[in-house]
Amino acid sequence: MLLYMSNSAQKTTSTPLHSVSVAGAVVREDGRLLAIRRADNGTWELPGGVLELTESPEAGVTREVWEETGIRVQVEELTGVYKNITRGVVALVFRCKPAGGEERTSAESTAVEWLTPEEITTRMTEVYAIRLLDALDDKGPHVRTHDGRHLITQQ
Repeated sequence: MLLYMSNSAQKTTSTPLHSVSVAGAVVREDGRLLAIRRADNGTWELPGGVLELTESPEAGVTREVWEETGIRVQVEELTGVYKNITRGVVALVFRCKPAGGEERTSAESTAVEWLTPEEITTRMTEVYAIRLLDALDDKGPHVRTHDGRHLITQQ
């Protein structure tokens, strides 16, 4: 009886809706990082996208990087988990190394470039630049929350 009363006293809330995305922090031997300029909004970001229901995170990041850049990758390790609290998106970022292919644009990218860490900080917004910079250190995986523009919490 008490269990029933306890449960019935709780407010009914809707189930949170989240999307899981994956992104590749692709690092060349010379330390340059792969970046794309998105076709939809012109911003510079890591190549990546929504994880499909039937694929592993590693397969998803491999697919997304290939589709957007023409670069094949070998996934090395998870370097960060990032949540956009405004859009309900959880992004898993993996450090990868290039394993073939040639840079090309796609329907989702208008430019594909290998950038230095300094270029990353000047071309990308903070919430995307930090994902690439986090992938360069060995202190991860990092866990960070942002509102789409600014970091709110970080580990």
